[in-house]
Amino acid sequence: MPVKFRLNLMMFLEYAVKGLWFPLASVFLTAAIADGGLGFTEKEKGLIIGIPFAVGAILSPFVGQLCDRFFAAQRTLGVLLMATGMLKIITAQQASFTAWLILGTAFAILYVPTVSVTNSLAMSHLKDSKSEFPKVRLWGTIGWIAVAWVFPMIWLQHDLQLQWLPPFLKGTQHTDVIARMIDAVTVAGVVAIVYGGFCFVGLPHTPPAKREKGSGVALWQALALFRKPSFTILLAVSLLIAGVHTIYFFQMGSFLVAAGLDGSDVLPAMSLGQFSEIAVMALLGTFLGKVGFRWTMAFGAFCFALRYLIFSQTGLPVGVHVAAQLLHGFCFACFFAAAFIYVDRIAPKAVRHSAQTLYTLVMFGLGPILATQLNGWLATRAETVEGKLTLNGFATYWQIAGWVALGCAIAFAIFFRDETESDEQSSVQESEGV
Repeated sequence: MPVKFRLNLMMFLEYAVKGLWFPLASVFLTAAIADGGLGFTEKEKGLIIGIPFAVGAILSPFVGQLCDRFFAAQRTLGVLLMATGMLKIITAQQASFTAWLILGTAFAILYVPTVSVTNSLAMSHLKDSKSEFPKVRLWGTIGWIAVAWVFPMIWLQHDLQLQWLPPFLKGTQHTDVIARMIDAVTVAGVVAIVYGGFCFVGLPHTPPAKREKGSGVALWQALALFRKPSFTILLAVSLLIAGVHTIYFFQMGSFLVAAGLDGSDVLPAMSLGQFSEIAVMALLGTFLGKVGFRWTMAFGAFCFALRYLIFSQTGLPVGVHVAAQLLHGFCFACFFAAAFIYVDRIAPKAVRHSAQTLYTLVMFGLGPILATQLNGWLATRAETVEGKLTLNGFATYWQIAGWVALGCAIAFAIFFRDETESDEQSSVQESEGV
């Protein structure tokens, strides 16, 4: 198989594992036990969604160190994914908050590093990561969409009929639809095990970078990137954006149901964001080439603000909130995907795995920790009934999140400057003897 095809399939499976269950978690975690849910509180839901990924991201730099210095990246991926698959299958059988938190943390410790490893593995086999990586990464989005459509059609609904709205086939949801949502966790575990096997036999060999004489520990070398102002500003703004990005997953499923959407339609509705992500990913290389990292990422942060401010208008028809999911592609691709590319370009070749894991630490680690605190703070300032947000409560919740994202967009546009441009210019001047 051609290398690019194998990299595309890697991304497809990487995001299918998370896309199967993560958007549904905000529904089945807090749904009443009598309805088939787990009956956890909003606080417990926030901890289960936020804390495990935070812990996983905090530890992920050490996995990056292993890839940079000791083990081939594709073998590291294979081991991690097979283990995560088994953990997911076990988790799906549990009913207590403690079990979900502990097993979820163990899963995240092993799964979160795979995001940065897949990014750096793909970029190491591409001639021009700035233009080619977005086209590879969009296959992760396709994987997320595929499972978000197929799983509800097969398992959450029956008597499917054609309709004009995505996913174009809709049926009557099963009476035990909430309980069936939890089965997505088991399916995700099976997909992860299959994906892990593919890593061993299907991915191109990606050995650790050759260590130069006198070089230090890769992780400490990656930390030296903080000497570059652009890297420091990028991570500072990313921390806040990652926080408001994570609360989307904390509450979006519950918000759409409260706004009048059927529970079985939550996955397809949220997957509309991945459709726009495909289009934006395909054009991201062009965006970066035309307007650069600064304005592309500032625009991505602005789209976060616009999306949340639309959600805050809870009097709008639920179809408007579903349509607003299309902004997700601009949010994620223009900010986070561009940021991963920038980190790859600004980091020395020998420490790119570790630099990617440092950024993953902010996106999936410190960001979710902040989101857990932000979620609790927002909930105390919003209207609730029996501990659950009302539509008026969601209006306040999304409005505050929107203003935070807008502040990030403005700050990034003012303070960020692309230092890879000056590095490239210096290299050209040196090669010309200037």
